[in-house]
Parts: sequence; structure tokens; C-alpha cells
Amino acid sequence: MSVQSHLQELQRRHAALESEIHRELTSPASDPLKVAEMKRRKLVLKDQIARLRGENTLH
Repeated sequence: MSVQSHLQELQRRHAALESEIHRELTSPASDPLKVAEMKRRKLVLKDQIARLRGENTLH
């Protein structure tokens, strides 16, 4: 998998998590623990994206 395709996949997963978080927060039965876990996973993806972008600009 190329760096660019890996980056695109991470961005797709990040956007999907953003949508899922939004749905959970607007749900009447919102679970704060579930939201916190999804936000943590989203932050991990954001860090991976930033790292790949940084590596990509060095080459």
C-alpha cells in the first residue's frame, strides 16, 4: 500500500468516526463512555495522519 493510499484510508476512517460520534451525541440515549472511546480512536487516527503527512513531505 502506498503512503498516499494509506493516508486516504486513514482520512476515510477519521471522517467515518466523526459521523459516528455526531450520531451518538445527537442520540437521546447517548453513551458518554462510547463517545469518549470513539474520540480517542479518532485522535489516534489524526496523529497517524499527521505523522504520515510529515513523512511524506520529507521525501
